[in-house]
Amino acid sequence: VDDFIYPLFIEEGENIETEIVSMPGIKRFSLDKISKELDEIVSLNIPAVLLFGIPSKKDDEGTETWNDNGIMQQAIRFIKKNYPSLYVITDVCFCEYTSHGHCGIIHDNDVDNDATLVNIAKQVISHAKAGVDMVAPSGMMDGTIDMIRQSLDNTGFSNLPIMAYSVKYASAFYGPFRDAADSAPSLGDRKTYQMDPANRIEALKEAALDVAEGADILMVKPALSYLDIIRELKDIHDLPLAAYNVSGEYAMLKAAAQNGWIDGDKVMMEKLISMKRAGADIILTYHAK
Repeated sequence: VDDFIYPLFIEEGENIETEIVSMPGIKRFSLDKISKELDEIVSLNIPAVLLFGIPSKKDDEGTETWNDNGIMQQAIRFIKKNYPSLYVITDVCFCEYTSHGHCGIIHDNDVDNDATLVNIAKQVISHAKAGVDMVAPSGMMDGTIDMIRQSLDNTGFSNLPIMAYSVKYASAFYGPFRDAADSAPSLGDRKTYQMDPANRIEALKEAALDVAEGADILMVKPALSYLDIIRELKDIHDLPLAAYNVSGEYAMLKAAAQNGWIDGDKVMMEKLISMKRAGADIILTYHAK
């Protein structure tokens, strides 16, 4: 259990506790309804949560991400004040906050990598000021880790660690997450910045770049179809390695178990153990509870 990070979806508003249909057992909460969930997480000794914010308003740039009173910033302060034992990690991205659902600023029908980096810096500084314990940039913009490290160092947050989404594939396994976070792109797809599932060499390059830029933890996402990449990175690098057991992997298991086709608990344990066996030090999973 010490190795689990549990993702949480926190929605701006009041009296919200909505189950995500494609992810049985997983809900979106407003802050006024989340205490019962946090009580359970603490009682189970799950040490860390990864927060995803769902704002009430979106725009082309996702400016709510650096609003010091935005939903993510409110959530950080609420959890750190009321549940000080929990280690709070924030998703650093824009897809939940942009009107178009992409992970950055759109120019010429594609994400502008370098323009997006400027906004990433604003976002992480706002999270840091709110009291977050770690930031986890998921957008796959080139140079993200370097930009974040410099921005945090220059604003007095040099000890704040970064969990890099070093190897994030353009995967079909993310489908249910887009229901959970209202983050489906309204045009095109994310293949210009996420990675080709057929490409192994790029994964090694991307991880090496993140190490050089100052990442503290590396991550492979999704986990189950990329155990070979987890194993290879663990053999190369001595940083802690995380595996994100993503929404589609969770949903498939839940659906098959509900139909009586598999023993859900046994299959869950087998797949989580396979991630550890492959070399994951940390597992981000909706199965954590």
